[in-house]
Amino acid sequence: MRIRRTRISVLLVTGLMLATLFVSGAAREEAQGQFPPTGTSEFFDDEEEEEEEQDTRRMARDSARRADRRPLESYFFGSEVYVKEVFAWNASFDFNEVRVVRIDTMINNFQVNYPFFRPFVPNDTGSAIQGNLGGVGVPLNYFLRPHYYNFAFAQGWDGYNFFPGTVRFFNVKKPFTLFSYFTSGGISNYEEGFYITHAQNITPSTGFNIDYQSQGTRGFYAASRARVKNLSLAFNHTGKRYTVHAGYIYNTVQNRENGGIVSEASIIAEREELPQNIRMRLTDARNKLKNNTFYLVQSYGVPLQRLAAGENTIAGASSVFVGHSIQYTRWHKLYTDTRAGTIYLYPTPTETDPDATEPREFYRDWFFNQYATRDSIGESQLANRAFIQIQPFDRDAIVGTINAGVGMDIDKYYMLRPHDFITGSRRPETNTSLLVYGSVDGSFRRYFDWNADLVFHPTGHKSGELEVGGEAAMSVFVKDRPITLSGSARFTRCVPVYWNERLVSNHFLWSNSFDKETESRVSARLAIPSWHLYIGGAHSVVTNKVYYDEHAHPVSHAGAVNVTGLYADKEFRFGGFCLKHRVLLQWSTQQEVIPVPLASAYLSYFFEFDVVKGALRARLGVDCRYNTRYYAPGWMPATAVFFNQREREVGEYPLIDVFVSAKWKRMRILIKSEHFNENMFGIPRDYFSLWRYPLNGRVLKVGFSWAFYD
Repeated sequence: MRIRRTRISVLLVTGLMLATLFVSGAAREEAQGQFPPTGTSEFFDDEEEEEEEQDTRRMARDSARRADRRPLESYFFGSEVYVKEVFAWNASFDFNEVRVVRIDTMINNFQVNYPFFRPFVPNDTGSAIQGNLGGVGVPLNYFLRPHYYNFAFAQGWDGYNFFPGTVRFFNVKKPFTLFSYFTSGGISNYEEGFYITHAQNITPSTGFNIDYQSQGTRGFYAASRARVKNLSLAFNHTGKRYTVHAGYIYNTVQNRENGGIVSEASIIAEREELPQNIRMRLTDARNKLKNNTFYLVQSYGVPLQRLAAGENTIAGASSVFVGHSIQYTRWHKLYTDTRAGTIYLYPTPTETDPDATEPREFYRDWFFNQYATRDSIGESQLANRAFIQIQPFDRDAIVGTINAGVGMDIDKYYMLRPHDFITGSRRPETNTSLLVYGSVDGSFRRYFDWNADLVFHPTGHKSGELEVGGEAAMSVFVKDRPITLSGSARFTRCVPVYWNERLVSNHFLWSNSFDKETESRVSARLAIPSWHLYIGGAHSVVTNKVYYDEHAHPVSHAGAVNVTGLYADKEFRFGGFCLKHRVLLQWSTQQEVIPVPLASAYLSYFFEFDVVKGALRARLGVDCRYNTRYYAPGWMPATAVFFNQREREVGEYPLIDVFVSAKWKRMRILIKSEHFNENMFGIPRDYFSLWRYPLNGRVLKVGFSWAFYD
């Protein structure tokens, strides 16, 4: 009842805010003297770029008037971000590097709020998903699929989880808070997402921030309740010579596992049946995952030449930096079920008995307990790195930085093994690896950028593992507008993932010895932002590929698999109309090893206009996602992995959303009809994304996001 009252209150507040937005007279008065927040999503409209530039100029004047006694002292950031009220970045834990990222406070792509449909990059057309928020997903684009070496069982929730490399650090001139909330569905099957970010600076160079998100659903179908919670506590100091990034991460998943639908005909056939009454193959199975991570990376710079009086950065001076990073992460997974909850009635109609059913059992094997399962496994890693960075000239020179480092990883694996029943102990298996690595990067003004890197494990469990690659980008400017051609090449040789070689559980038991997996990958891209055009492609050759077969067992493909992808991202603008098109074509020489759809697409058409000029801007639009038929992956609850089923192809179903989004000063608002085309336009009801997992039906979603600078 408490959750229900909270949701009703939030909806009432949202309704009042929506009503307030259309009181144009008050909006015009309040618009005077206001400016919108800074930051955009990864791809933004020309109007939003101009809006950001105006904000930057205004804040530069305000900063000059304030004349802070202690300015930001950092060799990482240039003058283009010094004047921003708020900016954010990610930090590297192998090198003395950061990457500035945009803060999503604009209206652009605000309607795309599912984690498994991000990152929003030109070659991303979406994911194959379970359907519900909090459920798992795998990108349709092979070249965007994550590859977890550590604790691969968390890979399905990659779009949700925080990691040290993806944590955002902030620098703010005023305390910054971003609050977002989305909800959809009825009381019995609602989905909701709650997100809050707070950042505050202690000094111009020292700050901390908190990121928290909670996403989940009660389930559109039976036994599909899910909840994912993520917390990041981060601290940073980016000084004139000394920098430190530190923090704590907590990720947790609680997922009811229904094993998928018993009979796909209950969805495809023209019958009126409540989703919660459709029979599923599991009734009381659950997965719980927990992750705790502590990390710290610090470096100190020593200039090799005397700095000019009053200079507050060593970015432009020859310098040497020494640094150290340490990271401890621990994962735990618990899977439970009962045998009674894994037996279901499978329809086997005959001419004499069209409603006949026979009992089936979801799992073939029950190795240790014939009545119930409680599989508990875990993994921890302690990673130490020491590195040095040489800056021969300045950080923007043709040879900007030269990096070298050495590290040691200590991995421990926890699971109940057969001999543990005899000894009564449960000691973890420990693997240690030594690695050396290095990189070099540089640029020539704004016309050329390049980098190269190498990681090698000379000894230990990962002995012989190698990764080497690099990329380059060349830009020309026509009327000060860039045209950029970039390319990359990378070779990796990896030892098998620990859990692919050995696992002991109630339903799966294996002991394998696989050869090292190798992959050679090349890619190229042409970007013309002024034309809103991005074209690119990639090609990969993989040997000894380890994958999960139709029985959800890991196997290795001895030969080579070639995967090729070509994509185009183009938008057209006609006044307030915008037509965005993103198309991806893919070919795999071994679909049973690496399954990919031949074609997938994401289309977004909308009309954007000012409701109240300078105060309220709105969009009315339609989003559509589509992919051709292919053998989409299956999902194995007991091991939490995707496997390559070969029973049925899915696809050729357009998923259409209709939305209205608006931005009123610092607040964004969304009203969206998800899966708007269900049972419409004569489209067959074959709306499956993963094998046996149907998408949710049509629901209404509302949400808002509010930024505070106080």
